[in-house]
Amino acid sequence: MKTLRLLLLLLSGLGPAAAIRAAGWTEDYAAALAQARQEHRQLLLDFTGSDWCVWCHKIDAEVFSRPEFAAYARQHFILVKLDFPKSRPLPDAVKQQNARLKARFKVRGYPTIIVLDADETMRFEQEGYVPGGPRAFIAAIEKGGTRE
Repeated sequence: MKTLRLLLLLLSGLGPAAAIRAAGWTEDYAAALAQARQEHRQLLLDFTGSDWCVWCHKIDAEVFSRPEFAAYARQHFILVKLDFPKSRPLPDAVKQQNARLKARFKVRGYPTIIVLDADETMRFEQEGYVPGGPRAFIAAIEKGGTRE
């Protein structure tokens, strides 16, 4: 149902940014950080290649679009989609923000998922797709862990 709603938004001319917001994601890191601080939640950053990355599509379909993840995310996260498309244009400000964050967090591949506290301390990082669906993904986040 959520996939159909996203598709309808895209087809209705509202564009990808509106579809991202409708799914509970934002592209605005600064606003998300402010909201995370205000609501005492963490940030979940999804570095993705929305129009070319097969593994990004897989994590979207098998984790992010599932009700179990959505319920967990509503309680714990402000969701931030940091996109690096090859064909879809992004506003210059979004491209610059995403490039800065990619460099800051030393993102090497897609998808890369990072969880930050509201003080921007990294609590979790996952590079690439890991099978197991929402339960395995949530368990990994709760366990924590970042690369050295």
